[in-house]
Amino acid sequence: MKLEAITWQRMAERLAGHLDAPSAEGGPWRRVGIDGAPAADTGVLAGELADALRQRGRSALVVAAGGFLRPASLRFEFGREDVDAYLGGWYDTGALWREVFAPTDPGGSGRVLPDLWDPVTDRATRSPYTQLPTGGVLIVHGPLLLGHWFPFDLSVHISLSAGALARRTPPSDHWTLPAFARYARETDPASTADALVRADDPRHPAWTGIRAR
Repeated sequence: MKLEAITWQRMAERLAGHLDAPSAEGGPWRRVGIDGAPAADTGVLAGELADALRQRGRSALVVAAGGFLRPASLRFEFGREDVDAYLGGWYDTGALWREVFAPTDPGGSGRVLPDLWDPVTDRATRSPYTQLPTGGVLIVHGPLLLGHWFPFDLSVHISLSAGALARRTPPSDHWTLPAFARYARETDPASTADALVRADDPRHPAWTGIRAR
């Protein structure tokens, strides 16, 4: 696999340029998924892409998957370190479909809920809906995004080697490492995504570019 050294800013500009092309689905909004473990810090590329799009005169809304965690009573039903629960039960995918993706389907309202649940307070955020104008881009980022058939027009997976993932994951969260190993094995996001980024050293990312499908 050939990888090209690139900066995050330049990568965002390339992604923004790709999104200038008309959607194959013909919908009024484009949807981008930036997938990666928390240690991959997917919010950095999401923010850079939003900036690049706005410089092109396009609206962009960044939604973190972490704002759609389930309540603690559901996440920790089988214990605080259950790998199966983390893979299949921590994130409220139904709410993401209902509040984020359905409004940006063709014929949707464009009214997106940017977050639903605050895991610190374990309460609903009560955030207001955001109206994404026609032609705007929805950017969803966070872990485990590519195993749910979310309708992304463009997907990026930020990959870390096992060693880098372990180094950059806090020791208290090392119990999640087997979950990401399973995700890589069962979902194969490195092949599924439209673009693969290797970011063992976040100062020097490299990527495949946007691959033809």
